[in-house]
Amino acid sequence: MSGWLPILMLAGYLTGAIPFSFLVARARGVDLRKVGSGNTGASNVWRNLGFGYFLIAMLLDVSKGWLPTMLAHQVLRLPPLGVILVGLCTILGHVYPIYLGFRGGKAVATSGGVVLGIAPVLTLIGAGIWAATLALTRYPSVASLTAAACVSLIALGMALMGGLAPAYAGFIVVGALYVTYLHRSNIRRLLRGQELPIGSRR
Repeated sequence: MSGWLPILMLAGYLTGAIPFSFLVARARGVDLRKVGSGNTGASNVWRNLGFGYFLIAMLLDVSKGWLPTMLAHQVLRLPPLGVILVGLCTILGHVYPIYLGFRGGKAVATSGGVVLGIAPVLTLIGAGIWAATLALTRYPSVASLTAAACVSLIALGMALMGGLAPAYAGFIVVGALYVTYLHRSNIRRLLRGQELPIGSRR
């Protein structure tokens, strides 16, 4: 495997660890760790600063997932295992950022960026499902969980039809399960009827 792999894995982690949502909010004098859900992800930016700042944070989080993965996949042409390792390190950087004491977000946008670097059509589909579900329910967590599940099923279908390497499909499924795990507190609040829709503040 390419000698670039260890460098890209480290770069992926350090890039993924950049807390863009936290920095966007901090620029407006808001510490995401002390408001709303206390999470340093883009949804908490929306809840406390509005849609415009959420959009900036989300696009930055998508970009940091996309760039290392795209370099591994499309520029250096690493085999699937190498691309997956780079993408995984980027996601782990977002969830466990060294710059914020290893307490990060729930990796929805960053995971979408990683998938964008592997199979762009899946990210576009996932974004559409996320937006539609959010419009119907007003719950970002429900939108994220629905999009993750749907993208997983579509990835498996693409792999069965030869349109996606099985290793990538497996990675996407595992990633969706991990995103679901990271939303376990949201799931508990949803089941108790305590999850707040977008537009509400804690």
